[in-house]
Amino acid sequence: MKDFSKEIKITASRSSGPGGQNVNKVNTKVEIRLNITGSLLLSNEEKLIILTKLANKINANGEIIVTSQTERTQLRNKEVAIHKLNRMISNALKVKKKRRPTKVPKAVKEKRLQTKHIVSEKKENRKKPK
Repeated sequence: MKDFSKEIKITASRSSGPGGQNVNKVNTKVEIRLNITGSLLLSNEEKLIILTKLANKINANGEIIVTSQTERTQLRNKEVAIHKLNRMISNALKVKKKRRPTKVPKAVKEKRLQTKHIVSEKKENRKKPK
């Protein structure tokens, strides 16, 4: 987990989350911006991976924008937003295992055919005799 604290820009604004009258007075909503293209902590390969996988979350300036307004305090919203950002980046950089296709075992095939045969016999016996 890389520490992006020196590269992120944090802004606060009025929230629409919980807090009653407090919401109208205090800037508790937190918006975090991380410039992916200008990041010094990420390698070029990591930047390309993030830019492709998180393309719908990145603006025209190459920034990921994460907001949080669920908590009552600015500090807690800041922690939540940083956690969201770190989780997004780590999930984007996670290498997915390739699926190896497996063969269906012979016993499973035989069992399926046997149950089909039993069901067809049952339905055949329901018909009127000729």
